[in-house]
Amino acid sequence: MAERNISVREELLGEIEKIARAQGRALQEVLEEALNSYIKELQWASLKSYAQQKAREQGVTEDDIDTAISKTRGLSM
Repeated sequence: MAERNISVREELLGEIEKIARAQGRALQEVLEEALNSYIKELQWASLKSYAQQKAREQGVTEDDIDTAISKTRGLSM
């Protein structure tokens, strides 16, 4: 595992420490989980943006998506 020194606002660090204590977890574990969640959120946003752009380029609307899902599930709209 790599080590880096980072600076965090005192108030934010206090909140993170409070969460770690309340959950009975190590500060490092809470920080790692938070960073992983943030990275996944950014990746999802990027993928969503890409998919929306491609859908616009191909003229696909939200109604088209809803219809396709309903057909796949065997539902009628």
